[in-house]
Amino acid sequence: MDFGDKREKLLGELREKEDYGIFLAAQMGGAPSELQLMLQTARFDEQAQGLRPRSQYIVRALGVVEHRISLGVFGSLFIAEEHPVLLHYNAPRATILFEGQPDDVHELALDIHQAYLSTFGPWREMGRDLNREKPLIDLLRSGSGTLATMPKPGAERMVRVLKHHGMTGTLDESRLYDANDEHRRSRNMKLLGIDDAYVIALDFSVDEMGRV
Repeated sequence: MDFGDKREKLLGELREKEDYGIFLAAQMGGAPSELQLMLQTARFDEQAQGLRPRSQYIVRALGVVEHRISLGVFGSLFIAEEHPVLLHYNAPRATILFEGQPDDVHELALDIHQAYLSTFGPWREMGRDLNREKPLIDLLRSGSGTLATMPKPGAERMVRVLKHHGMTGTLDESRLYDANDEHRRSRNMKLLGIDDAYVIALDFSVDEMGRV
């Protein structure tokens, strides 16, 4: 999609430390998977000790699959094609198989949690990817089995953790991800980040609503 100059203009008005944005509203668009975000940029006026409005924009998120948004003042905005929160959409998935007994099962469980957090950040819950047939401690004590199914970058990290604890870890990569649909168009998702809020969608467009 050609964003033209409007995306660059929006990002340019949020580049300096005295620049702020205001997330004014969000509403459904013309399609069920379209979300429209109304944003305003402003600059902090030290003399007046307040925000001086600059421009207003509408950001259209097309093909939305996930969002966590909150209205109000924000300091940063970015659009990314690579981000930990996108791995569950844009990376192949792999199933982690293990064998062996750890010397300290609780230390292993802690390392697994830390590895997951360092890969996916605070945006994903490990319980969604783990084998739910047994509690994690009981599963690790069983001697062999399926640990989890998750995006390959995280799965590879889990194998390294298992090996560090003297166990064997292997990956079943039969669940491949096709990055293109039947028309060879990209399936990969993009991220619009607004401070700690985000929208995950196929694409975004930015239009200016006029000066304020």
